[in-house]
Amino acid sequence: MIEAIPPGSGAWLSSVGTTFLVIGLAEFGDKSQLVCMTLASRHRGLPVALGAIAAFAVLNLLAVLFGAAVAAWLPGWLVALAVAVLFAVFGISALRYREEDEDEEIEEKPGHGIFATTFLLIFLAEFGDKTQIAVAGLGSTGSAAAIWTGATLALATTSLLGIIAGRRLLNRLPLVWIHRVSGVFFLLLAAFAATKVFA
Repeated sequence: MIEAIPPGSGAWLSSVGTTFLVIGLAEFGDKSQLVCMTLASRHRGLPVALGAIAAFAVLNLLAVLFGAAVAAWLPGWLVALAVAVLFAVFGISALRYREEDEDEEIEEKPGHGIFATTFLLIFLAEFGDKTQIAVAGLGSTGSAAAIWTGATLALATTSLLGIIAGRRLLNRLPLVWIHRVSGVFFLLLAAFAATKVFA
């Protein structure tokens, strides 16, 4: 049974801060931050940010409530296969991009579509990942609310940093090259996820 620490107390805030530092450092430069950077270089930043934060909020909630056992509900190979397929589809779509389609693509991809894409990519990529397991471990040592708050703030921060980097990249490189780079990146992630299917 997790002992609740009253919000506003020094111990509660200390737990939030410790979790923020641990999870933030663990996630910095990880694949989810790179996913946010890649998506933000091709789409509006706000729906990417909201999708990533929503995915992390749900993942962290699952972690602190159910611990590492959440990742065991589905076979690891099945989660890895879903990640591989999703990343492969996204990568192929990026590689097929043509510059003359730029205006049409922007019009056809509303914010809620980008939000859903980001949510699914982050959720599947991070489901059962080291940071979720770390959140589950931290959740067993203190206030679930404090651990969830600290972890979600940390992952939101790393995502926003990735989005800012992605938007700056957009201003410096031709859009067609950004699509090529992001396509290769997602295909590499798909290949990496596929190796876990047979592990």
